[in-house]
Amino acid sequence: MAGRLGRGMCWGKRGRGCRGEGALLALGLLAALGFLVWRHGPPPRHAARRAPPQPPSPGSALLRRPVYTKPALDPGALGELGRAVRLELSPAEKRRQEESIRRHQINIYLSDRISLHRRLPERWHPLCREKKYDYYSLPKTSVVIAFYNEAWSTLLRTVHSVLETSPDILLEEIILVDDYSDKEHLKENLENYVAGLRKVRLIRANKREGLVRARLLGASVAKGDILTFLDCHCECHEGWLEPLLARIAEEETAVVCPVIDVIDWNTFEYLGNAGEPQIGGFDWRLVFTWHSIPEREQKRRKSKTDVIRSPTMAGGLFSVSKKYFDYLGSYDTGMEVWGGENLEFSFREPYGDVTERRLLREKLKCKDFKWFLENVYPELHVPEDRPGFFGMLKNRGMENFCFDYNPKNEHQVTGQRVILYPCHGMGQNQFFEYTSHNEIRYNTRQPEACAAVDSGTDYLTMNLCQENAHSVPENQKFIFRESGKCLID
Repeated sequence: MAGRLGRGMCWGKRGRGCRGEGALLALGLLAALGFLVWRHGPPPRHAARRAPPQPPSPGSALLRRPVYTKPALDPGALGELGRAVRLELSPAEKRRQEESIRRHQINIYLSDRISLHRRLPERWHPLCREKKYDYYSLPKTSVVIAFYNEAWSTLLRTVHSVLETSPDILLEEIILVDDYSDKEHLKENLENYVAGLRKVRLIRANKREGLVRARLLGASVAKGDILTFLDCHCECHEGWLEPLLARIAEEETAVVCPVIDVIDWNTFEYLGNAGEPQIGGFDWRLVFTWHSIPEREQKRRKSKTDVIRSPTMAGGLFSVSKKYFDYLGSYDTGMEVWGGENLEFSFREPYGDVTERRLLREKLKCKDFKWFLENVYPELHVPEDRPGFFGMLKNRGMENFCFDYNPKNEHQVTGQRVILYPCHGMGQNQFFEYTSHNEIRYNTRQPEACAAVDSGTDYLTMNLCQENAHSVPENQKFIFRESGKCLID
């Protein structure tokens, strides 16, 4: 089970020496000069020993000092403080911008014009500012960032963002894992740039491995007690790291995710997230989904800053004890490219050649998936196990035409009409369930939708299903007759 804390963003000039380093260097020189004067000058009659310098207190601001300090704020700079940027472009410039979007699915033409060190507005819950951490007791982390043909500015903005918001005392290293990129800017230029950054190292795969094995390559050389995996196009708020590490210090078996805010892919505007954080779930396509915090979890939490237990995690950004990650069997190396590893890791179901994963499941004494659904994710509607009452709904009057529902918006499942479309046999938008409560459910997505007939219409519209099966509206009830016809009750 994953937990959610902290705050980071994911979307879609080189660091100057930090003031901390300069101050320590100056103090070091003054101490040496004082020592020489004391040795060569006449000793005082009652020489008092100077007390050794005391280390900063565990919660001192000195310990929060990042690896690098951000350059001075330029309020007028493009994108500063998360402001949206809309450029006035010539036709030629517009073509270059459109090409960058086509190639990267992000407006890289604009990204290249925004500082690698930009600041974002703070969106903390007021109670978060009151949290205190004992920096000496928190474990150190290795941040692993895998990439393949990533754009220069988004990759390095991620790196600088981590370096400029992570306390030096807590960041062991950043490990950049190149998954066999073939872009020229990621070759010698990147090596030379990274060579000038503290705590950053670059390793390269010898062939295309995919996200899972690329991350494992980074984890295999990590020195920190905690592994923190980040996507290669993120930006971090100050204070993002401490809550993740503190949670694992409390409970080594916690797998912790930050709150993931949104940055617009086209304007680079920091949009944040409205309302409370959400938990991760999934639908019956095994696609990750976001959901509001269930009431049982709301009641369990004593404070708005308490960890939120989540059935699954998004997978792009999370921290885990390296020891516990290895104990769980790390990632399933049989998974290719990217996608699905977050669900697999959330409930440890094997993919591909399952021999080794079955042995691991026996070794860990894992519970079955039925237990997971009943105890970890009871909010998910489980389709009824009634053979013959789920699958494609074929139209008898039009041969090889099936019910088909394909909402225009991934996040708005209801409100569209059910149509007839050639049967394709692939499930998804043609997969329905006829329940024992006389509903026709479209349950491959969350929230689930049920077919309904509005008064005075002769077509089906999808409305939200009722959580209580005993309060199904009359216009969502259908009677199945042996003739094969389906009529409204």
